[in-house]
Amino acid sequence: MNHIQELQRKQKKNTIILLAMLAAVAVIGVACLFVGTSNMSFREALDALLGGGTGAQSRIIWKIRVPRVLAAIIAGAGLAVSGLIMQTTLNNAMASPSTLGVSNAAVFGANLSIIAFAGGFLSTGNNLQNFDVGANPYATSVLAFLFSTLSVLLILGLCTVRSFSPNVVVLSGMAIGSVWTAATTILQFYATDVGLSAAVVWSFGDLGRATYRTVVLMLAAVFLGVSFFRLMAWKYNALLSGEATAKTMGVHVEGLRFASLLLASVITAVCVSFLGIIGFVGIICPHVTKKLLGQDHRVTIPASCFMGSLLLLLADTVSRSLGSGSALPVGAITSLLGAPFFIAIIFRRKESHKC
Repeated sequence: MNHIQELQRKQKKNTIILLAMLAAVAVIGVACLFVGTSNMSFREALDALLGGGTGAQSRIIWKIRVPRVLAAIIAGAGLAVSGLIMQTTLNNAMASPSTLGVSNAAVFGANLSIIAFAGGFLSTGNNLQNFDVGANPYATSVLAFLFSTLSVLLILGLCTVRSFSPNVVVLSGMAIGSVWTAATTILQFYATDVGLSAAVVWSFGDLGRATYRTVVLMLAAVFLGVSFFRLMAWKYNALLSGEATAKTMGVHVEGLRFASLLLASVITAVCVSFLGIIGFVGIICPHVTKKLLGQDHRVTIPASCFMGSLLLLLADTVSRSLGSGSALPVGAITSLLGAPFFIAIIFRRKESHKC
């Protein structure tokens, strides 16, 4: 009876924490609508949000801030849950969406689009008007997504040829990621000043480039991925006990790992291709979630989504508050938060002699 009561108490605690996270996302999401670099007062922003205000104020709220907040919620959830699933399937606490070189491949694809195609930078020089005419943000996003997906398929293909073990996946991801980085460096070396500047700016994680169309596309990818992960929650729980134990419970470990890593990488590729590089969300949020709620994926999957949304909303609020007239790249804020967190994980695990 005591065991049942303890289980009920734990479930009640987890439910309260999940509801608190959801409420925090809603409150901070609404608050973010009133923070920006346009010097609008709270009253003016509220009027614009309710359908009043000037035309410029309405455009700022409905065309810039609302898509930005929605992108933060969706991308934060997608990156965080992708990190959680990668950590589980690879049995590696340091695993994140960048483990498989997804971000490296996305940067190469975007650089290829911007430097070689948008405005013809390799041949037309530094004419800014050429960039304005030829640059197509959707073409850049499409190439970034295609190269990210290609990279993941290549890595998973190599792993199936050799042996689909976590160590092989991680090492393959590091190797392929280095190739994409080298290719990006070569492209940038031959780029003109305008092309190089545009490519570098793209790599900054920036929620300001979000539109309703990109929000819908990200939502579709994240919703499908989270739905699949939630259905497979019991298999991830079984995998925590070890591959051998999971197999005795009827889990096809190699197939689960392949499908999970592919889907998590696709979610990451979609978010990165539209918003640029936003690092460390996939490391910070799963660790905080597991610390608060334990290892049960039936709870940690939705909790990681809420935590990721919350982190990205807070980071975006900070970036817009410190920008002095222009918002700082949100990727810089998450990296400043994530780097110390990452180092803390390394030293803590070193002291406990765990791997």
